[in-house]
Amino acid sequence: MAVSEEECSTTKSRSSPSSSSVVAPSKNVHYLAKCVLKGSVILHVAYGHLRSPSSNDVVFGKETSIELLIIGEDGIAQSVCEQAVFGTIKDLAVIPWNKKFYPRNPQMLQKDLLVIISDSGKLSFLTFCNEMHRFFPVAHVELSHPGNSRHQLGRMLAVDPSGCFIAVSAYEDRLGLFSLSKSLGSDIIDKKICYPPEIEDDPSTSRSIQSTGINGTIWSMCFISKDPSQPNKDHNTVLAIILNRRGALLNELLLLGWNIRDHAIHVISDFFEAGPLAHNIVEVPHSYGFAFLFRIGDALLMDLRDPQNPCCVYRTSLNFLPPAVEEQHFVEESCKVHDVDDEGLFNVAESLLELGDDPMCIDGDVADVKSPSKHVCSWSWEPENDNSPKMIFCVDTGEFFMIEIAFDSDGLKVNLSECLYKGQPCKELLWVEGGFLAALVEMGDGMVLKVENGRLMHMSPIQNIAPILDMSVVDYHDEKRDQMFACCGVAPEGSLRIIRSGISVEKLLRTAPIYQGITGTWTLRMKVTDPYHSFLVLSFVEETRVLSVGLSFTDVTDSVGFLPDVCTLACGLVHDGLLIQIYQNAVRLCLPTQVAHSEGIPQSSPVCTSWFPDYISISLGAVADNLIIVSTSNPCFLYILGVRSVSEYHYEIYEMQHLRLQSELSCISIPQKRLAERKSSSHISLVDNSTVAALPVGVDIGYTFVIGTHRPSVEILSFVPEEGLRVLASGKISLTNTMGTAISGCIPQDVRLVLVDQFYVLAGLRNGMLLRFEWPPASNMSSPKLPSHSPISASLINANTVTVNSFGSQICSVNLSEKTMDVLPVNLQLIATRRIGITPVFLVPLSDSFDADMIALSDRPWLLQTARHSLAYTSISFQPSTHATPVCSAECPKGILFVSENSLNLVEMVHSKRLNVQKFHLGGTPRKVLYHSESRLLVVMRTELSSDTCSSDICCVDPLSGTVISSQKLQPGETGKSMELLRVGKEQVVVVGTSLSSGPAIMPSGEAESTKGRLIVFCIDRMQNSDSGSVTICSKVGLSSQRTSPFQEIVGYATEQMSSSSLCSSPDDASCDGVKLEESEAWYLRQAYSTAWPGMVLAICPYLGRYFLASAGNAFYVCGFPIDNSLRIKKFAIGRTRFMIMSLTAHFTRIAVGDCRDGVLFYSYHEQSKKLEQIYCDPSQRLVADCILMDVDTAVVSDRKGSIAVLSCSDRREDNASPESNLTLSCGYHMGEIAMSIRKGTFIHKLPADDALGECPSPNTNVDSSHNTIIASTLLGSIIIFIPLSREEYELLEAVQAKLVVHPLTAPMLGNDHNEFRSRENPVGTPKILDGDMLAQFLELTSKQQEAVLSLPLGSLDTKSSSKLSPSSPIPVSQVVQLLERVHYALN
Repeated sequence: MAVSEEECSTTKSRSSPSSSSVVAPSKNVHYLAKCVLKGSVILHVAYGHLRSPSSNDVVFGKETSIELLIIGEDGIAQSVCEQAVFGTIKDLAVIPWNKKFYPRNPQMLQKDLLVIISDSGKLSFLTFCNEMHRFFPVAHVELSHPGNSRHQLGRMLAVDPSGCFIAVSAYEDRLGLFSLSKSLGSDIIDKKICYPPEIEDDPSTSRSIQSTGINGTIWSMCFISKDPSQPNKDHNTVLAIILNRRGALLNELLLLGWNIRDHAIHVISDFFEAGPLAHNIVEVPHSYGFAFLFRIGDALLMDLRDPQNPCCVYRTSLNFLPPAVEEQHFVEESCKVHDVDDEGLFNVAESLLELGDDPMCIDGDVADVKSPSKHVCSWSWEPENDNSPKMIFCVDTGEFFMIEIAFDSDGLKVNLSECLYKGQPCKELLWVEGGFLAALVEMGDGMVLKVENGRLMHMSPIQNIAPILDMSVVDYHDEKRDQMFACCGVAPEGSLRIIRSGISVEKLLRTAPIYQGITGTWTLRMKVTDPYHSFLVLSFVEETRVLSVGLSFTDVTDSVGFLPDVCTLACGLVHDGLLIQIYQNAVRLCLPTQVAHSEGIPQSSPVCTSWFPDYISISLGAVADNLIIVSTSNPCFLYILGVRSVSEYHYEIYEMQHLRLQSELSCISIPQKRLAERKSSSHISLVDNSTVAALPVGVDIGYTFVIGTHRPSVEILSFVPEEGLRVLASGKISLTNTMGTAISGCIPQDVRLVLVDQFYVLAGLRNGMLLRFEWPPASNMSSPKLPSHSPISASLINANTVTVNSFGSQICSVNLSEKTMDVLPVNLQLIATRRIGITPVFLVPLSDSFDADMIALSDRPWLLQTARHSLAYTSISFQPSTHATPVCSAECPKGILFVSENSLNLVEMVHSKRLNVQKFHLGGTPRKVLYHSESRLLVVMRTELSSDTCSSDICCVDPLSGTVISSQKLQPGETGKSMELLRVGKEQVVVVGTSLSSGPAIMPSGEAESTKGRLIVFCIDRMQNSDSGSVTICSKVGLSSQRTSPFQEIVGYATEQMSSSSLCSSPDDASCDGVKLEESEAWYLRQAYSTAWPGMVLAICPYLGRYFLASAGNAFYVCGFPIDNSLRIKKFAIGRTRFMIMSLTAHFTRIAVGDCRDGVLFYSYHEQSKKLEQIYCDPSQRLVADCILMDVDTAVVSDRKGSIAVLSCSDRREDNASPESNLTLSCGYHMGEIAMSIRKGTFIHKLPADDALGECPSPNTNVDSSHNTIIASTLLGSIIIFIPLSREEYELLEAVQAKLVVHPLTAPMLGNDHNEFRSRENPVGTPKILDGDMLAQFLELTSKQQEAVLSLPLGSLDTKSSSKLSPSSPIPVSQVVQLLERVHYALN
């Protein structure tokens, strides 16, 4: 039984240090927390020129992270970067560039700044660094103490349109004004003043100031611009605020003036009008004195040009706005005004997202009366419109309108449009260049709209999966990897989401597994300028096939001219209409016929010619425009070949140069475009290329290509016709592991040249490693006078000419790595190394441009982002593949062909998809989700349904199509609260707990209200087939609630419907992954039993395989199914706590109960006496959100203040335990987000290379993470994984983290004290959980930057570390990288 409040408090205060510090050795597990999916709730938006003066950038503020993105010409939001802020964002804004600024840092010239206020108590100024591809702080200005005090500055921001002034307010009573210095350096603030001034000595004086100034809550504020052409005699900067004075029913408009010369703030005037409640003040841009005052039910256009006499010049009622025209078709037909229940749910969710002073009041009464008056909930001005400002605003009914203000000789004119669009009420609107409007919904998917012909057209969704109310992690059979099914959103936008790791892939076509022995794949164009590919070449061990690219892939090998009975080593387009096939014995040139391509030659058979090496076999080859390069082995020769015309349709391949090599080549790569012709791969580049990267010496002359050798090394060469070949740069590959032993298998398998802001080389090795080489800084800029190219024999030492043939080529015995007499070759610098697998790494560019992203194929496919600093790669959500090639056709412009399991898979990688999440709209609010393995269906509990007969139901959903197969309604007025799958004998049943009571479940004190509920048992049965063989399923409420949305898939791609053709490439294709509906088993949900319950059932869990636990208010029962009647419920024992039970979990014999105040309590059940006994209690008060038991001694608990803690027993011997024993807080971590669902994971942070290469340092690093990994989902839409580490791994990474949190490149960018932020809500001295987001930054640094971070002396760091590493002992970079690579590999 639970102890009394007095006993509990006494117990907590007197728990001895000895007992609390004793921890079982097996329980001393260390964790690393990594956010694998950042939150999707967008609370703040901003727009500006952040990457460059010409870029149009959008910033999303997500409370714990910021995302920079662009909206492309297709209306799709494309993410550029997203980074954690290690704090909580309160507000953000863009400071526009002003011509008066002259920054000391030239990279900031003409770029806007981002300013953010956060819980750090600082005003942070950020600039975007294109080189590091992220935001960096310019300066921090101290405002207040860290935290969320109501009376300290740091709640709301306002920026003057000129960019010269900033206003910051507290929640109430205070605000501050700042003027920016012209230098924009660390001393970015020129002057600052607070209002009212801080007067602590004389309280009466302070009260008198507040009575005439600010004394209440500041709702909104904005600067009022002044006409720069008019003289400013009073030197006032005017700030308008909406103020709610204490005790006042209505708000007033207050105008404050800052006299900069006198350094004083005074109240100029106030405006108060009896009527609706004013809630926002918004300045009209470029109007110099006009502003909109938004009130409940109307909007006033205020003339504030004379601040001493504010007046209203235009008034419009929002309750009588023009309706939409009849022919307007809204994108989402079911979108409507929230009814009473929806409004209540929004308020409850807001209280969960932002907890007030009393966290117990999460279930208080909610106002049930909805105001009949409309109000403006979001707005945005048309960007860069100086003449007639236009605003689009959204009212709380989801209707969008445009208002235009015109200034002419006749005076002010205001034009209000009819309804442009109707959807969900939006929290934020952002109008950007191109006529696009980002509309963001608080608890549902946002959207990108476009202004066209006086209407708003839906372009694409902006995904928001928050809040995640429940999740189920499943090893689903068809995916070959774990995936998560999550209940997301609230009514009417509730949905089921399938969350996968990696970048999303849209599967378009899969062939039968008949393509055994593929050795290479290529796609070719018919002409260099063709936008689409024409041919797909497949090479086998002893065969080659050429297929046409289009709606159907047709074999055109004979019409193209490729030899079909050889293994093709390489192929390509050497000139318009001229295709090259390289095989072991020859190089073959082909002119395809018109049968193969419409641009082919008008002959019956292709014209072909060949070039043969002299008694040598070709081993490698590469083709580019007007250039062919082949190499041989034993002896090792390199041949440079060209093509010239002999007559019409007749060409010949001729040798321009060949030379002998001392090292055999392993790979050759020629850029498909000359460096002089370089162009970005897309019309919208995610990287700012406004400044052309300076090219190293020699690479922009002639043909530049890169080779890999068996030395091993990578070499950059340049060939100039008539002058010859020369070596520009060389990089030797010599790698060692953490033990100092040389790593084997470092021969390059594939190499690529990349040019994004700088010139570098990527190399994939045969041992599964990825390398990046860069030009040394000293030679990074082209010299004004380039050394003239001379024949290779003259420019290289010991280059003895053997012979010169008629083509002018030379046969030279050359060491390609020897030094030259002039500046060439240079030594390439190895910048970064990463291991991505154990099989050879192939690099496949997605286009021909120098800045194209690449697919890196090893054990699994990865997307390599070439624009990123160092090496940045993300896994692609597709199975391991041996080959890949981009396929660009009119029907599939961004296709990729993967060869996997002897099948060809045509997919489209959805770059625009910001999250790899698939959406199935269900309606209502999905509360719980379970996976029924036998039927392979999802069981979902929904509430807030729009049905007239019920508000809750239980339904079965097909995870392939999102179709509701069957559903069972609950009683009218009954609400589902909990659900669990239990095994009764050999059958699995679904037990559902409900509430039959309306009103709050919890008192403000945390005690349970008197409520009633039900326990219901459902069975999932197979549907019997009728005589005709067809399956009949009765009509259910869930089927009618399946909404017909124009976009079920979140990125605008149509979701597969349940039909014979949706999951298969053809109805007869036996190899398809999908299951046809006609052939699949049918299942339905059947209610078997129900019983009344003495309270609301918030938690159910299985226990010992033959019992289950069910809560009822502050009590919980041990229940079971009697043998004589397996579907009836029998109570065996009861336990009680003092406060409302929020969660129940069990592991073997241990029971963990989480309540809303006393935290986690451990119980034990005695079967013989049928009694429950409390064994341990939580050492702290805790409002439990969810809890799981990792084993009988360890519990992981999340609370509703955004923290997670690991609690453990100090002793396993229960016979000596007593109710006064406290649990030990093993470690804690403040996430800044509320985790409503915690699950055990099955991830193993171990590379395949650890086993294959035997590089694990010791057995101590082998932690069984497959059962100890923790997965948490939050109300903000984040997924956070906690990975167990060994003690050695923890101590190493703890020392690294201590350096990262203070290094300028990686420290929290909002000025937070990282240790203070991650330790909130935990007692001082609590062991830390390592921050994986902070540690992940280490992999984004170059090798030199990594060494600089690790070289920081531990003694200089202002942080307490439990690491036992000696301050003088160096931390090896390779060991840290290897360990973090394991984590990155596992989580991606």
